[in-house]
Amino acid sequence: MFELVFLGTAAAAPSAERGSPALLIARGPARLLVDCGEGTQRQLMRAQLGFRGLGHVLLTHLHLDHVAGLAGLLATRQLFQLEGTIEIIGSRQTVTFAGRYLSATIGSEREAGYRLCAVSPGPILSRPGWRIIAFPVAHRGTESLGYLFEEETRRALRPDRLDALGVPEGPERATLAHGFPIELADGRPVTPEMVQGPSVTGTKLAIVGDAEEVTPLTEPVRRADALVIEATFLERDASLARARGHLTATAAARLAREAEVGELLLTHISGRYKSEEILAEAARLFPKVRVAADFDRVPVTPRVSS
Repeated sequence: MFELVFLGTAAAAPSAERGSPALLIARGPARLLVDCGEGTQRQLMRAQLGFRGLGHVLLTHLHLDHVAGLAGLLATRQLFQLEGTIEIIGSRQTVTFAGRYLSATIGSEREAGYRLCAVSPGPILSRPGWRIIAFPVAHRGTESLGYLFEEETRRALRPDRLDALGVPEGPERATLAHGFPIELADGRPVTPEMVQGPSVTGTKLAIVGDAEEVTPLTEPVRRADALVIEATFLERDASLARARGHLTATAAARLAREAEVGELLLTHISGRYKSEEILAEAARLFPKVRVAADFDRVPVTPRVSS
């Protein structure tokens, strides 16, 4: 399971109700940010999340509303004397821009406790049981990236089989759960296959920042349990959306429908519209949708097959 905490859901500029783009993703002890708009460090404090355990910031692209909070976040961590290095990940264009910005404001990577990591589309980060894959996104000529969080397919242990074989609670069951055989106290071997149930599909979460086209995104986000994506404009302003390289709520909903995602989470909301308008427009094409607000917490789990 992944847990999302929306820290900033505004488009272009923050408002009284919405902060600049930032999204925290948690899985177990791992905590990552996708984008880091102005004021993200304050949003983390307001959400009572703090800064400990935050190891990575994934940047979707170089536009200032998505990266301006990096210096403040790193400076606040220094002020609180937190140890550890924040890895800042993005396309080469994005990371180059972030590097110039941070060097001019708070210092070098070594001085300020960060590390820049330029990546290309493909697998970029792997942890036990899950990984992150980057994919290209079209947005106003930038080298933009979306991110797919994928859990591995797993096979849970069956308690009835464990009990029948006399496998005690504790380290033995943990070893089997990690896919390794054990030997019981009486010398009998037990392999994972002897106690595993059917395969369970892991959670799939897709996150897209700013975008101007949805067709190239269909396959990268296909069958995601949740899709986070912008809905900056309504369809009545589609020409303005095209001119500024953004999506309408209708376009985002059409992508969710065609890619067969489980839930659509709309963000990057313009102050010119009411949330109810955006929700109503998207729901006409894709009913399982919500418009995110700052500090919303959303668990993402595998959908239940019908």
